[in-house]
Amino acid sequence: MLETQHPPHNTRLLGAYQVIRVLIGLLLLALQLTSNAHSVLGSQEQDTYIWASALYIGVCVLTLVVWPPASLRHSHHRLVGSLLFDISIMLILLHASGGVSSGLGYLIIVYVAIAAIFIRGRLAIGYAAMASVIIIGDAVYAMLSEAQQEKELFASGVLGAVLFLTAISFQLLTEKIRTSDLAAATHSAYAEHLQKLAQAIITRMRTGIIVVDDNGKIELINDSALQLMDLPQSKSYRQTQLEEISSLKAIVDEWRANPISKPAKIHTLTSGHEVRISPAVLKLGRNQRTVLYIEDNRALTQQAQHLKLASLGRLTASIAHEIRNPLGAISHASQLLRESDQVTDDDKRLVEIILQHCARVNQIIENTLSISRRKEVQTAIVDLKQWLPTFVETYQQGNNARIKLSVAPDTLLVRIDTSHLSQVLTNLCDNGARYNEKATGQKEVELHAARNDNSDTSFIEVIDHGPGIAPSDLEDIFDPFYTTDAEGTGLGLYICKELCQINQANLFHKASEKGSTCFRIDFSHHQRIN
Repeated sequence: MLETQHPPHNTRLLGAYQVIRVLIGLLLLALQLTSNAHSVLGSQEQDTYIWASALYIGVCVLTLVVWPPASLRHSHHRLVGSLLFDISIMLILLHASGGVSSGLGYLIIVYVAIAAIFIRGRLAIGYAAMASVIIIGDAVYAMLSEAQQEKELFASGVLGAVLFLTAISFQLLTEKIRTSDLAAATHSAYAEHLQKLAQAIITRMRTGIIVVDDNGKIELINDSALQLMDLPQSKSYRQTQLEEISSLKAIVDEWRANPISKPAKIHTLTSGHEVRISPAVLKLGRNQRTVLYIEDNRALTQQAQHLKLASLGRLTASIAHEIRNPLGAISHASQLLRESDQVTDDDKRLVEIILQHCARVNQIIENTLSISRRKEVQTAIVDLKQWLPTFVETYQQGNNARIKLSVAPDTLLVRIDTSHLSQVLTNLCDNGARYNEKATGQKEVELHAARNDNSDTSFIEVIDHGPGIAPSDLEDIFDPFYTTDAEGTGLGLYICKELCQINQANLFHKASEKGSTCFRIDFSHHQRIN
């Protein structure tokens, strides 16, 4: 931090200085006019004393009006001129009053001290030198012209020495005070800088933070917490009761009742999003606060999925070759056997079963490899209102199935890898259309997209009117290799769930009206940080 040559002064001190000037001028003039002090004050040149006092009062009042303390605060030249004028007038009054013996020299000491306080460097010493030379010169002139005693000259010399001592002492003292103030200001500015830096870090960090006092009032909430909790960022929540914005108060009360060995809570919002909440104690001296660390459970699940997929990739790479070679040999031999003329019709049926299951095992291997070989997620912001009609058109061109699409009129922005979303919807629509055909005879499915209530996030629902899913199977439908269809591999819904999770979306089964089956994809906020 660079220091200017003439730093601004304290406005209050400058105001006091200007008022004192006026009061001293009025006092000196009043003493001369209304009492017997005229025998001392202005004893040598009374008219000069009166006119100098009146001039001093007028100039002081004028500068107080024209140059208020705020103006003098940043004007070094005006301050130097004012002090020079003060000392000059005091020297004139001292001369008109007969020299040092009048006692006005003490006022010059006051003004030299004021000059040392407000002015840095050799200029303050220059005021003392100027006053000392004029006082001693006036004493020498009076002694030569009027044959005064030498003690007047001695007193003038002592006064000059006192002026020098006063200027040096006050300048050293003022410099020490100024240095201390500068150090305090530097430390204060650095502390403020650290506070702003910490505030900026807390505001922009990915983990949501909410600080709550003992009364349940929010003292701090960062932008990530607002985003994760689906709260409007335009509103201030400082000093708001925690229970007014969400059901977090129950989690905090439960944790405060038994803070030991309490795992992080998984909190489901009204939009279906899941966040992981970890309370902690923040001690501030004798006081303590409760800090809620909020993380997107989908992001944590996404990281776990990456590790899982990496392990699965290494596993499938090692077994794919060992399984595919004998499987290919079995399939090839079965095809040759089927073409033989010596095979009976019953044996041909057995060969068909062998080929059917070879194809099923091969499909399982392909699905598993599609997970392990998946490329890095390439997300982009997509408007579902524009993207879904294109998907439906492409899907219906390549599949003998019909999709009834309904999209809300709102802008439905999501951040997603469109190749993953296309794969998920294709799989869900294939399953839905197949089961719908079994129940109604029509190979069709309903696709609905809209925005969540009280949130800026979107969702997609895939609905079919098939036989539905038994309640006993709902907990297992997303497990790998779990299927209720004799021809299924049990990897379709599992892959869809995996693809949604690595895109920070949530796929789940939703109970629908009239017994229909509904799979819903809840997307995270499109402005999320990957």
